[in-house]
Amino acid sequence: MKIHTKSVHAGDRKKPPEQIPVTTPIYTAASYISARQEELDRIFGHELEGYSYARYGTPTGAALEELVNSLENGHGAQACASGMAALELAILAALVDRPKSILAAEAIYGATLNLLVRVFEPLGAGVRHVDIYDLEAVERAIAAHKPGCVLMETISNPTLRVGQIDRIAAMCKAAGAALIVDNTFATPLLLRPLELGASFCVHSLTKYLAGHGDVLGGIVICDEAHYETMRTLARTNGPALGAFEAYLAMRGIKTFPLRMERQCANAARIAAWLESHPRIESVIFPGQSSHPDAAVIARLFPPGLYGAMVSFRIKDAAREAVFAFIDRLKLVVRATSLGDVHSMILYPVISSHREMSPAQRQRLGITESLVRLSVGIEDADDVIADLDQALKG
Repeated sequence: MKIHTKSVHAGDRKKPPEQIPVTTPIYTAASYISARQEELDRIFGHELEGYSYARYGTPTGAALEELVNSLENGHGAQACASGMAALELAILAALVDRPKSILAAEAIYGATLNLLVRVFEPLGAGVRHVDIYDLEAVERAIAAHKPGCVLMETISNPTLRVGQIDRIAAMCKAAGAALIVDNTFATPLLLRPLELGASFCVHSLTKYLAGHGDVLGGIVICDEAHYETMRTLARTNGPALGAFEAYLAMRGIKTFPLRMERQCANAARIAAWLESHPRIESVIFPGQSSHPDAAVIARLFPPGLYGAMVSFRIKDAAREAVFAFIDRLKLVVRATSLGDVHSMILYPVISSHREMSPAQRQRLGITESLVRLSVGIEDADDVIADLDQALKG
């Protein structure tokens, strides 16, 4: 064999060793070889489990999908290149055999709103919004608009409201609609939407699941009724997550429950401290007895676990004052994300909800003085000390 041939073929395509690696390897191959064409034919025909082309699936991606599906107790999952790609896939799969009509919560992530307005509406889907925390309003909206799917977040971004997923799921089922729930803020440690009757559960893997700020990814988990449709769309659209990102996400998930428990505890302590601070006008945290959805939270969430997000309003603070407060922070990371091991702060008015009109933001309580804190795994005393010095100026 000549050197030019050796340089292309030597070392690859060896049979797997008898020893099993303790973690799933990073399979970066774009395509896969079958021993016989009959076997490849069966793989393409979905009669046999296997791999042919990375857009259809990879061993690393499949391992991640199996892992997250097990956490959410679903039927199957599809890992995607971002949380927004995952959400788009879920909506497409929900609407394939249903009316092209979407009923979405008013309180929702800004990028999700953009997806509905800039992608689905131009494609002919009707998009309407409802106060998802008013069950009578949801029931009326479903009856009036007959949506193909209903879209909500477990814990809303950034006002941290919590809807009655089980009861909304029952309404959707009665109306023949699919319920899609973005469970990024709650995570499967707090709540599993599919167990409550949702058809689809979506995560930004970037956030709590991967948890270290080094992965961009998303994932959809669904019930049996929608699984084949979702996978068929994914094979066609090609939103598949890369093998390296899938590997990193799997590595992060191994410590996810431990991290999330610590983050929840830290958030509860920091929220209580903020409530007593003279510079703070109001605090929003799902663990508060005064939270508008306290009864729902007590019914659906495990005791003592309320998530790791805290939103608060700085007293008499316009945009310039909020900028100054954030710029003074030394420990808390001033970056556009959440769910990392380090605490992070974000100003929704200029970032996550920038595209909303001022009137929309005001109606949802996203005021100029509101900031969103994602609490990490640091010592809570250190985070409190940093917030305190920044608030004092």
